[in-house]
Amino acid sequence: MPDEPSTASDLPESAPRGQAALLGPAEVRALAAEFDIRPTKQLGQNFVHDGNTVRKIVAVSGVTRDDVVLEVGPGLGSLTLALLDVVDRVVAVEIDPKLAARLPTTVAERAPELSGRLDVVLEDAMKVMPSQVPAEPTALVANLPYNVAVPVLLHLFAEFPSLRTALVMVQAEVADRLAAQPGNKIYGVPSVKACFFGRVRRAGAVGRQVFWPEPKIESGLVRIDRFEEAPWSLDAEHRKRVFAVVDAAFAQRRKTLRAALATWAGSPAEAERRLVAAGIEPSARGEVLDAAAFVRLANVE
Repeated sequence: MPDEPSTASDLPESAPRGQAALLGPAEVRALAAEFDIRPTKQLGQNFVHDGNTVRKIVAVSGVTRDDVVLEVGPGLGSLTLALLDVVDRVVAVEIDPKLAARLPTTVAERAPELSGRLDVVLEDAMKVMPSQVPAEPTALVANLPYNVAVPVLLHLFAEFPSLRTALVMVQAEVADRLAAQPGNKIYGVPSVKACFFGRVRRAGAVGRQVFWPEPKIESGLVRIDRFEEAPWSLDAEHRKRVFAVVDAAFAQRRKTLRAALATWAGSPAEAERRLVAAGIEPSARGEVLDAAAFVRLANVE
């Protein structure tokens, strides 16, 4: 897998070819017209209509036959079909009833040999829980709705500990923020919270022309590899403590941590005490701390 590619040309030139007949521009528009499906800004819907792009995304994700893939917002099925060619099972979580109802039929029509590999869950990805999913997913591969991409990503990593990897397409600006490193001016809450779960990196870019309707923004791919042996507890209570510190530190990011964390700690003096105990300079700002530093700070008594 390429190390932090930055443009579409950095993605693999070829990808596995399988049994599925993928959706092209004409098929995407025909499906949308047949069921009166109109992309909405509210749901962040932009449908990929380029077969080469979805095959490249699957290749970059690194999923194999042994993976159970969780796909969020499958839409008309462009990426779903490409995934079914490669993995044993795809669990597609879709909030739109029309799209959820149509997806199994689309797969049966275009890849009948693969239709048994698909499960569709009609649910909001911000609310979906493991009890609603028929198999433990090992990988998340999705074109996430851009308006809720970060909270969806964090929710899924928090609630589905079986997820080992994620390869998601998001707004390019969000991709940059997720993968930003300490000291970068765009490093912030999404960067730290994503790094709490594992290694985060940019994995490529996707052009606007492969979508319908064509968005006004650029898209980027982000990969997260969950820690094989986490350096800290990932349980819910610990995560909440750490994330509370992160939120407080960046709520007033121009202030020193001593000032920014005063409310969280109870006073500026208490904030300074905790910072010193965690080995952090009180005059520093949140943007210079990595996830490990925030964890140390959250654990100070």
